Amino acid sequence: MASYSSICCLLLVFMLVSCTRGESPYRFFNWNVTYGDIYPLGVKQQGILINGQFPGPSIEAVTNDNLIISVFNALDEPFLISWNGVQQRRNSWQDGVYGTNCPISPGKNFTYVLQVKDQIGSYFYFPSLAFHKAAGGYGGIKIASRPLIPVPFDPPAGDFTILAGDWYKKNHTDLKAILDSGSDLPFPDGLVINGRGSNANTFTVDQGKTYRFRISNVGISTSINFRIQGHKMLLVEVEGTHTLQNTYDSLDIHLGQSYSVLVRADQPPQGYYIVISTRFTSQVLSATSVLHYSNSAGSVSGPPPGGPTTQIDWSLEQARSLRRNLTASGPRPNPQGSYHYGLINTTHTIRLQNTGPTINGKQRYAVNSVSFIPADTPLKLADYFKIPGVFSVGNIPDNPTGGGAYLQTSVMAADFRGFAEVVFENPEDTLQSWHIDGHNFFAVGMDGGEWTPASRLTYNLRDTISRCTVQVYPKSWTAVYVPLDNVGMWNIRSENWARQYLGQQFYLRVYSSANSWRDEYPIPSNALLCGRAVGHRT
Repeated sequence: MASYSSICCLLLVFMLVSCTRGESPYRFFNWNVTYGDIYPLGVKQQGILINGQFPGPSIEAVTNDNLIISVFNALDEPFLISWNGVQQRRNSWQDGVYGTNCPISPGKNFTYVLQVKDQIGSYFYFPSLAFHKAAGGYGGIKIASRPLIPVPFDPPAGDFTILAGDWYKKNHTDLKAILDSGSDLPFPDGLVINGRGSNANTFTVDQGKTYRFRISNVGISTSINFRIQGHKMLLVEVEGTHTLQNTYDSLDIHLGQSYSVLVRADQPPQGYYIVISTRFTSQVLSATSVLHYSNSAGSVSGPPPGGPTTQIDWSLEQARSLRRNLTASGPRPNPQGSYHYGLINTTHTIRLQNTGPTINGKQRYAVNSVSFIPADTPLKLADYFKIPGVFSVGNIPDNPTGGGAYLQTSVMAADFRGFAEVVFENPEDTLQSWHIDGHNFFAVGMDGGEWTPASRLTYNLRDTISRCTVQVYPKSWTAVYVPLDNVGMWNIRSENWARQYLGQQFYLRVYSSANSWRDEYPIPSNALLCGRAVGHRT
């Protein structure tokens, strides 16, 4: 389906990365993005398929692999894919959000050139434009350690990906129209596991063996709780960090987050429920799959096990129990504990407060009173080509103002190699989930009430986990330390997709004055140009 010119472009990109990124292996993917009929909750809907699949194909890679992903857009509207948790070292050109990339036009192709540099762990990709995320188009990403890097657990007998989350029976176009009209979304209609409703998926295991489950919350509205009937879960990894191996009966997984657990098939041979259910909602939704023992002809029996519902303190204590395994290797041979984040002086503090104002008679969401609106040109391109009038750096304050909310294409400035303290402040009565593209951060503290400088006395400065998505409980705060070690234009956003769409996001411009490939890769030769960037040369 790709034209001769697009194939030539792919070869040019291949030669470029061959020269600049050494000899790490290459993995090639060809994806055709189409609409198709799907039935997640038993009702026919228009979904987004990749190579005819929903969810889309899994990406399996090894640390430092180069991923060449050719995406053909067969939809009737522009399309982009973003890579949740993939850091895009020195390469925000490939991040796949509108602030960095022009959309792939209908009937056109774009080839992403990614490197999973110095990363391991469990992530996912998703469509980032026009509320497409509510139509599917997502899939799992597994990044394995290199063969000589020790992993702090024995190889499992199998490795399962679970992409779970809330779902609406309305098509994504109808949901987008609701938001565009100035209203908020209704409560979801149900939950899905790997694109299907209850008991539609079976995971078969052999008795006595141990299996890895990678669970991501790919929903758009609600946190979930994950559990397996009659089985304990040993947490081993969170978004690329090997954790202390604590045992849990169930895990809260908030929007955009990914967890990895080991489960031993040590129960009598039969079927067992795998359950997800909504958290912090007055109405509790649930969905089930089946854990099936291969030496059993039996099926599941009895009701699925219940889980926590609205208990915030329970979830907060679980979140605080997540710890980094200081002696385990990460993507490199050196122990994870060799990076002493707690001994580094922060260069500045950024306080980010979410609100839900009404602007011009419509529901919006804001950060520090600024509700983000997209520009007519991707910010990264406008910055690179020095196009005036697209955005202004520093047009969002780095502390809550308490003033009236307004619309703005908001970009915050940050210096390369800074070390920021970022405090997410949530005065609302709904849980928030925040994601930072291009970086992992250390979740040093979270608690109820208002954050004050005295809150720093409660920070975990020794062994908290490093991750890319973190929750903020209702009327609470969460503090993170962010090494600003990745030059580029990076999206900071709510993982509640309605809030993101209606303005609860902004971009962080991590800037280096050195015009060096050591800090940032040059603009790709195949970069798409749109808006005011049309006519410029790459």
